Amino acid sequence: MICPHCDASLLRKERPGNVCGKCRRRYALDPKTNPLELHDLRVRRMVAKLTDDGRLPCTPGHLWYALSRRSLRSRGIGGAYVAVALLGAILLTAGFFAGPAPLAYFGFVLALCALVLCAVAAADRNQSRPKMLPGAFRRDVLEPWVEVYGELPPGLVEDRRYPTPGGVSGAGQAATLLCPDLSVATLIAAAGLPERHGLHLARDLPEVSARGPVIVLHDVSAPGLLLPWRVREALPGRRVIDAGVPLRAVRGVPNAVPYRDHQPGGAALSRLAEVGDYTPDELAWLRKGWTFPLVAVPPGRLLDLVGRVAERVGRTADADAEQRRAAAVGFLTWPDQGAP
Repeated sequence: MICPHCDASLLRKERPGNVCGKCRRRYALDPKTNPLELHDLRVRRMVAKLTDDGRLPCTPGHLWYALSRRSLRSRGIGGAYVAVALLGAILLTAGFFAGPAPLAYFGFVLALCALVLCAVAAADRNQSRPKMLPGAFRRDVLEPWVEVYGELPPGLVEDRRYPTPGGVSGAGQAATLLCPDLSVATLIAAAGLPERHGLHLARDLPEVSARGPVIVLHDVSAPGLLLPWRVREALPGRRVIDAGVPLRAVRGVPNAVPYRDHQPGGAALSRLAEVGDYTPDELAWLRKGWTFPLVAVPPGRLLDLVGRVAERVGRTADADAEQRRAAAVGFLTWPDQGAP
């Protein structure tokens, strides 16, 4: 490991108790004792990448996903394991009952290899689940960091202590942005998008403003994909814009790394089936608990997406207001232009 203070290369025995044996200074994270194999320099590099070297805000949720992303990748070769297991079982059975000894021996070796491969396959299925959940990430990564350095990495905005999102309301409000994810709502508020685009920021349906269109920002999961439909049912007559991550932009895309979470309830899946926008394969994928969180979208791309959607909604609102003003003026009520 490289010491984050003196850049010395340290063996495990040269850094007892997270203290550099060369400069005698303490560091926060050791890759040998951290489930994500993190160290201070890697965390700093990732924060610099997410914040564009300090030009953008970032939250602990985005940092958690970015540092967990490598461990969430699944190799997806379980079919090969099953094929080897079946071949080994067939050869072992044939050799034992009717074949020569070498055939039985070869089948036994294949069956043994299949057992090992199946154990690896089971570990591979577990690989699609986070090694460290957000709560553990805060406890095992952020809290030791603050203990050593006195504050979070520069550019990281503390979402747990951030004021409740509210943003613009009243005459200056163009739309409501509904975002249940606390980290993403904190990112949007910290970047100043509500004030810039006239957005009222809400995290749940009761917080949605009584006027204007509603922009829904959601993740890829059964509850997330269902959220725009829930808003339309709860607010009939209101314009609802689905600005969430599309399922087809995630499932099967190499650069998108979803992970498995809790399996959704049957009611949510039944409602999605009724909507009719999703294939049976997609519904089966969601039924297994696969999810792609909003914090998986890098902060810069996420802020750009919200800004562009808010601008389009604002332009549409301005055009609608102009049409209403024009409709209110009949041809008999034009101002008098004087005698010809």
